[in-house]
Amino acid sequence: MDTIFALATAQGRAGVAVVRLSGPNAVQAAQDFMSDVPQSRGVRQVLDNDGVLLDEAFVLRFTAGASFTGEEIVELQLHGSPAVVAAVLRVLGDHPLLRPAEAGEFTRRALENGRLDLAQVEGLADLIDAETEGQRKQALRVFSGELGNRAEDWRKKLIRATALLEATIDFADEEVPYDTRPEVSELIVDVRKSMVREHDGVRIAERVRDGFEVAIVGAPNVGKSTLLNRIAGRDAAITSEIAGTTRDVIEVRFDLDGIPVTFLDTAGLRDSDDTVEMIGVARAKDRAGTADLRVYLLMPDDDIQLDILLGDIVVRAKGDQVDSSDFAISGKTGMGVDQLLEMIGTELRQRVALVGIAMRERHRIALKQGIAGLDVAIDSLADPLGMSDLIAEDLRTAIRAVDSLVGRVDVEHVLDEIFLSFCIGK
Repeated sequence: MDTIFALATAQGRAGVAVVRLSGPNAVQAAQDFMSDVPQSRGVRQVLDNDGVLLDEAFVLRFTAGASFTGEEIVELQLHGSPAVVAAVLRVLGDHPLLRPAEAGEFTRRALENGRLDLAQVEGLADLIDAETEGQRKQALRVFSGELGNRAEDWRKKLIRATALLEATIDFADEEVPYDTRPEVSELIVDVRKSMVREHDGVRIAERVRDGFEVAIVGAPNVGKSTLLNRIAGRDAAITSEIAGTTRDVIEVRFDLDGIPVTFLDTAGLRDSDDTVEMIGVARAKDRAGTADLRVYLLMPDDDIQLDILLGDIVVRAKGDQVDSSDFAISGKTGMGVDQLLEMIGTELRQRVALVGIAMRERHRIALKQGIAGLDVAIDSLADPLGMSDLIAEDLRTAIRAVDSLVGRVDVEHVLDEIFLSFCIGK
């Protein structure tokens, strides 16, 4: 196993820069450019190959089995000067026992050494990328091992159910003390219910990670772009009294009380002889249709066809100009905008409340496969002629699906893709 090194903090000037060495030769290599390596922590001079002082570093030492990677690690906390970092990395790069780490290699070693399971690796990647409080909380739940713990609970119950069935196979010619099928059925139904809940929450979890989309929809010149600019706090979209100004979908990213939201300003919905405008209208309809939620801005005389779905919000536009007993907003003056954002936030928080721990498409597919195996087993259990050995095989299929969630089986093809999302040094 090679010993690797990398800068673990961001490039550029900083108060502190962290360089890590991990592998069997980490301590031996570190001793070649400092007087000695502390048993746990201490301040040491870092020298180049000619003994010239490069920096004074706070040095941490982690023993094998007690570090992030599971290997021996030496961590140098240097002064964050780009010149200092470059000099130290140059010395490490010239050392015969060391090589630069590849993207995600520290985390990959943590997986290979049993320090993390695959779901925790994915949670760590999402934690590093988290921009909002909701993303942080969701990623931290997975990184802390909640999905792995749940998968282990499912696995134990399914193994128990399989063992009960196989007992009836092994002692088919003898009298089994009691009928095992009721307990087997109870175990399977319990696991299936929990897996379905996680499966159904994946899409919402993906939206928390990637962001919800909220489309602002309405006829031309009702104030969609003005509203978008008010929400963004800047001129993100061109506004004009001329109808049909917006031709393409304009996006603004927004943190709505910890929930990532992308607001979409779409072209005004109307019939037109302008070919380019009609392309924009078609795009607006398509994008609004795939959005998670739509805000319809309407004037009293609008006759556009509405396709309102559960959770969509309909408000009166240009509330500063039109008298209405209905809820009205004005992007120009800010009238009702805070209330609108609260309505959107309330709707999205209700959806987020349904989220489980599984949060990726890979998780959803594994859960779907596991549920399918359990469905077959449940149907077979209900049949008096159902054969125990076949039911046990269906349960083993479900167990393999559960194992794939945390990386025990069938995940080699996804590892490279996952670790490429990490930066070098992590």
